[in-house]
Amino acid sequence: MDKFPLLWEGKAIGELTVEQEALYTWFEAVCRLPEGGLWCAWIVGDRGELRLGVLEPSAGRSWIRRKFSRRMSEPIGTPVRGEVRPASAVAESGDWETVASPELLFRTPWLRQQLRGTVVVLARRRGAGRTLALPYEPGRPFPLPSLFCLARVERIGERYYVLYTFDRDESPVF
Repeated sequence: MDKFPLLWEGKAIGELTVEQEALYTWFEAVCRLPEGGLWCAWIVGDRGELRLGVLEPSAGRSWIRRKFSRRMSEPIGTPVRGEVRPASAVAESGDWETVASPELLFRTPWLRQQLRGTVVVLARRRGAGRTLALPYEPGRPFPLPSLFCLARVERIGERYYVLYTFDRDESPVF
């Protein structure tokens, strides 16, 4: 069992516990929330991040305990810390969903191959199309470099992402 700080705006407000169990990993976050409202716990790793879900208030503290398969948790890499973020930030940022294996969202073999092994990304549907948001960090390789001229960089929540939009036929949209 490993323990990590659970942070809000850089300050520890609780604890994230990570425990391996066969092919699964248990994550438990416990904290005192900074203010009222709905809050989500996130796991931040050295290669990506994963949303645990909405913290549940109980006896003056808030907590969540979730189990993820290795396939879901491996893309984030080694856990570094937990974070608490307002749940509304996800909805206000365009209703993004966290996707651990983005290659499974597409039928096109080339696109599936390009996305295979990509860290956790965000995805959303707009009509018949789909937009992917891949984490962006200056100094690191640009995600999907063969499509870089079709990318746009935007901030979603606290991070920057490279966004690519695809139509119903999975062709990139200019």
